[in-house]
Amino acid sequence: MKIAVTGKGGVGKTTVSAVLARLYAEEGKKVFAVDVDPDANLGLALGFPEEVLESMVPISKMRRLVEERTGADKSNTFYKVNPKVDDIPETYGKEYNGVRLLLLGTVETAGGGCVCPENVMLKRIINNLVLHRDDIVILDMEAGLEHLGRGTTEGMDQFIVVIEPGARSVQTYRNVKRLAEGLGVKAVKVIANKVRDEEDEKFVRSRIPEEDFLGCIHYSAEVIEADREGESPYGFSQAATGEILQIKKKFDEMAERAAGGGENRVGRKAEA
Repeated sequence: MKIAVTGKGGVGKTTVSAVLARLYAEEGKKVFAVDVDPDANLGLALGFPEEVLESMVPISKMRRLVEERTGADKSNTFYKVNPKVDDIPETYGKEYNGVRLLLLGTVETAGGGCVCPENVMLKRIINNLVLHRDDIVILDMEAGLEHLGRGTTEGMDQFIVVIEPGARSVQTYRNVKRLAEGLGVKAVKVIANKVRDEEDEKFVRSRIPEEDFLGCIHYSAEVIEADREGESPYGFSQAATGEILQIKKKFDEMAERAAGGGENRVGRKAEA
């Protein structure tokens, strides 16, 4: 299972990514949680000790590693587009509570179609995790849609768009679905977060097709408290963890049916 969790900034992508990763790990699955957000805080949401996180550097910031693997430097305008990356998750990732965390970061560029060495590295690492491993891979994406423009999420099995009950979040879902289909990913699901009442839920259900809707996570003061305390929301908020568990069960059932029907493999087969 290869899942990219995306959405607007502040909607709760990291909370969803972290709890899903912990739930899969509790099942005994081998889980890679990949932080592709420049404001990397997935590790804290997973419960990693701060001293471990302080020792980690996003791959996108490792200039010497990028130069070594791609052959790019100031004197050389040419570089490898297929650098060796298969050892990077184990070498540079850290494991805690059954989840291996890898910080990728992102490429800070004004152009969404960047073909710089750093972006080549990130894309190769993601594709290696997606195409050549049998693990659960959960990508906590940067806010917005630039990752889709750069193609760093080609070959994902599923996109999960985390939204809030609002028109702008719904529009983000529609844009993600349109762009994901261009990458060969037809499965784009939605989780509504910070739902306050029946009116919020009714709003979301009226705008998201039933086949794309995974469920709701209700507004939780405990999740906010966990963030304030630097704790993982997993277990800290029993209510939110329980709701995400039910969402995961529905998601797994949908994914199993889709895999049985041969869907969502177009991008992965083409890349392979």
